Amino acid sequence: MEFKVDVHEKALGLPEKPGVYLMLNRTHEVIYVGKAKCLPNRVSSYFRPNPNHNEKTRVMVSKVWDFDYIVTDTEFEALVLENSLIKRHMPRYNILLKDDKGYPFIRLSVGDSYPNFTVVSKPLNDGARYFGPYGGRGSCFKAIDAVRSALGIPSCKRVFPREIGRGRPCLNYHMGKCRGVCAGQVSPEEYRTLIDAACAIFDGKAEWIIEQLHSEMEQAAENLEFERAAKLRDEMKAIERLCVKQNVLPGMAADTDVIALYPGESKTVFAVLHYIGGALLESETHVLETPVYAERSELLSGFIRQYYMPRKLFPKQIYLSDAPEDIGLLSEWMTNIQGAKVTLSVPQRGEKRKLVALAEENAKEKAARAASKEEVVRRTVKDLQDLLGLETPPHRIEAYDISNTSGKDMVGSMVVFEDDAPKKKDYRIFAIKTLQDQDDCAAMREVLSRRIKRLQSGDEKFAVRPDVILLDGALGQVHAVQEELNLAGETIPLYGMVKDDRHRTRAIVNANGDEIGIAANPAVFQLVGKIQEEVHRVAIEYHRKLRYASTTRSGLKEIPGIGEKRHKALLKHFGSLAAIRKASVEELSAVLPRNAALAVFERFRANEEEHT
Repeated sequence: MEFKVDVHEKALGLPEKPGVYLMLNRTHEVIYVGKAKCLPNRVSSYFRPNPNHNEKTRVMVSKVWDFDYIVTDTEFEALVLENSLIKRHMPRYNILLKDDKGYPFIRLSVGDSYPNFTVVSKPLNDGARYFGPYGGRGSCFKAIDAVRSALGIPSCKRVFPREIGRGRPCLNYHMGKCRGVCAGQVSPEEYRTLIDAACAIFDGKAEWIIEQLHSEMEQAAENLEFERAAKLRDEMKAIERLCVKQNVLPGMAADTDVIALYPGESKTVFAVLHYIGGALLESETHVLETPVYAERSELLSGFIRQYYMPRKLFPKQIYLSDAPEDIGLLSEWMTNIQGAKVTLSVPQRGEKRKLVALAEENAKEKAARAASKEEVVRRTVKDLQDLLGLETPPHRIEAYDISNTSGKDMVGSMVVFEDDAPKKKDYRIFAIKTLQDQDDCAAMREVLSRRIKRLQSGDEKFAVRPDVILLDGALGQVHAVQEELNLAGETIPLYGMVKDDRHRTRAIVNANGDEIGIAANPAVFQLVGKIQEEVHRVAIEYHRKLRYASTTRSGLKEIPGIGEKRHKALLKHFGSLAAIRKASVEELSAVLPRNAALAVFERFRANEEEHT
């Protein structure tokens, strides 16, 4: 095994302190991040013979060229730093969950006279109140709609109190789904009460609201206020019905989470169950690549940190199927963030153990499904290998397409699929530099020439060699690129994707002009079609951006007195270049100084006269 330095000796020379280590490959990319109580003991264990190392660990170590490290004062600091470094570098051999952009929140604008609920990507320090996170934006909207409907909170886009009394109430009012704020039938105080009830539901405290409504209903009945009592009764029943639909509430409103894992050779599944007051709120499962060092306790520790890191809001207690070695540190870390005690434990018997067993069953069942899906993917890749006559399965497929408008703003797109899934972080875009006129074959040749040169030069952004290259084009483009590959001394298998009259991929063509039909194999047909659609989409979208930038540039930024700042101000005020073209000098002067407004007006008027 080759290393840049004697890494074992270097590891033994590390200070005997806690810290974080970063494994680096030949291109100095971080491929694994870990923490240690004692740096030399942990890091040196990678570089000495160890029969307990699994295959993925051995593969990872074979790619290590060097390592770096950071000493910390305490193991707790190492835990926090490890989280930060994993999020920054996204190492391929660590547990990697969805980024926090995938976990939206519900926002309540508490500072408004009539607060409203919206969906946002992440909480801000803006004085608003936030609930969540949710598993997706759909879950957020579902929760908001359900609570609004149950409490009669308006869902329209009217602005209150400005639009109270303007126009007739909408259909929701007549259907009994809205109390009619727009009609002036709800005072600000009553509206606030409704919002407080909605917040209690989002917080998982619906029982308290139901008890309060029941008490008010009985009091109203005693006071012979039967109409108000009936109203309170209907409201109470609506909330009770809502709470039966447990999946509209966010998992992080739970007071108890239960986490179990089921590790497989290639995939590891984590199941998370959320409970409020002993009632199951919702469940989720996460299927991940089994990382290196796949001991159960370490897997669970990594998952807990990755799972809760973007949330920063935790249940009071978390029951686990296995005990992480740093369970005390995890509890301390979560307690510090929450400002209240968070307890992690591994139940051994009784009702708590039954909850863990249920989570384990969920993880096992999901793992069986994942294994079945993985087998389908393996079979599809093998079928593609057989159809193309490849020596090895094409696990990494790169596809290319060209987009332009009459030869202008030409771009090439490169998309990457690993087995049947797009790997978007490896997508690349090329602006065509050597052509003035439309020539898709020459453009494709330029793109592949640049890609291969970057590969051969050791550029880390292009360091992975594809198993097969697909071109969104027919035989002419395949010939052009094959010549380029031959000149570069590359033997990467190359094919074109041939489309039918509906622009769907119907076959694959090689450099000899032989067409390989794929319609008879639905799985391969679907995979190749998906790749073709994706590479075409990426090329079109980037071309449109260039064309818009080019049009805007030629239309505005070439005018004397219009720089970047004024250009942005014009687009923000008028909304589009077409609206700016139609604007009068007086309208332009609302954004620009008089002389600049006159220059813009005269330029566009001159352009119109040239084209008449």
